[in-house]
Amino acid sequence: PAPESPQASTPAPPPDEPSSGRNDRLKSAFNIYFFVFIGIVVMAIGIIFFAVSASKKQQTTKTQKVPSLTSQQISALKGNTTLVGDAKETLDVQSNSVFEGQVLVRSDLSVAGTIKMGGALSLPTLKVGNSASLGATQVNGTLGATGDTTLQGNLSVQKNITVAGSASFGSLAVSALSVTSLQLVGDLTITRHIVTTGTSVNYSAGTALGGGGTVSVSGTDTAGTITINTGNSPSPGLFATVNFKQNFGQVPRVIISPVGVSAGAVTYYVNRTVSGFSVGCYSAPPAGASFAFDYFVIQ
Repeated sequence: PAPESPQASTPAPPPDEPSSGRNDRLKSAFNIYFFVFIGIVVMAIGIIFFAVSASKKQQTTKTQKVPSLTSQQISALKGNTTLVGDAKETLDVQSNSVFEGQVLVRSDLSVAGTIKMGGALSLPTLKVGNSASLGATQVNGTLGATGDTTLQGNLSVQKNITVAGSASFGSLAVSALSVTSLQLVGDLTITRHIVTTGTSVNYSAGTALGGGGTVSVSGTDTAGTITINTGNSPSPGLFATVNFKQNFGQVPRVIISPVGVSAGAVTYYVNRTVSGFSVGCYSAPPAGASFAFDYFVIQ
């Protein structure tokens, strides 16, 4: 028999697949991938949502540690006399606070730290308990201390100082001291001069000056000088009478000191009262003489 030809052994190609079948397989594959993609997107959104919710819950937990004011409480604070809470409640403000208007504290104010004043501090009354330390304090009104006051350093008074009661000083150094009444229970030691001031006294001439004689007085109730110029035929009697500007409580002691040789020859004497004193002579003084008497008065 004759051999088969090569064409007879080659299988015949399959018939062409219709185009509608390929399209169906492509659509099926696309639908699977699309649903997988949608699932991944939904899962990612869920994870993000869960993370955000957890973060907000954590922040809310931290914020709740310090309670905040509600809108009702803030509205109540705006009133002038509306009470917020009671004495058993505590308003704790953790952050810094700035009050633009006035602040009124009706009860005690306790400050645990330091008070720093940017402007003036006005205190109608200041009550200090056991101790207080003040650097520089200016009091424009009246400063009253009902208890004992101790000053460790120097006291500088720019104007007058008035002491209604008694004052006791261990050592007092002043440039000028003016007192209405001074009582010393100890010795008085003066290292410099005693200078007396005051209003000049009034005086009148006596009959012992003689014809044409004159007298003048220069001084105060405390000390001064009586200057005498005798005239013709002076006689025993008074040279001058000095009247005090202010009467003494008791008859004072009047110390007379003669000045000049002529005054040493005069037999002088003194009459004294609470309102004044007079100087006279027991015997007739020399005529045409000039002499003086210094006087010092003390009660």
